[in-house]
Amino acid sequence: MKDRLVIDLETKNTFNDVGGKDKLRDLAVSLVGVYAYNRNELSDFREDRLADLGPMLQDAGLISGFNIKHFDLPVLNKYYNFNLEALPQFDLLKEIEEVYGNRVGLDALAKTNLGAEKSGHGLDAIRYYANKDWESLEKYCLQDVALTRDLYELAKKQGYLLVPDRLGEKTTKVELVISEPEEKNSLF
Repeated sequence: MKDRLVIDLETKNTFNDVGGKDKLRDLAVSLVGVYAYNRNELSDFREDRLADLGPMLQDAGLISGFNIKHFDLPVLNKYYNFNLEALPQFDLLKEIEEVYGNRVGLDALAKTNLGAEKSGHGLDAIRYYANKDWESLEKYCLQDVALTRDLYELAKKQGYLLVPDRLGEKTTKVELVISEPEEKNSLF
């Protein structure tokens, strides 16, 4: 069975550094965190090891994450000679936004549905990279991967996630239909 991956990436720089959000593809990757279902394993890949990650991504039956369609995959795509954005993917934020009508942060979702929270903010990851604090960067990124995986699994199991309003005073039950891609049987 093809592996399913949950990914999250951190960058070396900010939108301000590259001239705005329309220059998304000019951001540089510092670290990619990955959860591989077949191995039940969290791992990370620094920029100098992204070539090792390529075959995993290319062979995955599904790549899931939080905002991967509009951030992670476009940023990461320039590192490969295949189109990451054409691979089977599930973007939890995109699915919630389509049903709920608004974006919501990973931290708010994790607090509401898992009773867990992020260890920091994306700008912390850029600071960790600048300070060469790889341990903190890896911990931060892999925690985001684990939270995303746990939210994905919860949504798949119960068919919904609770989405808090901006003030955190009220939640809305957002129904999500998550179906795993089927393996194509080969006659050869």
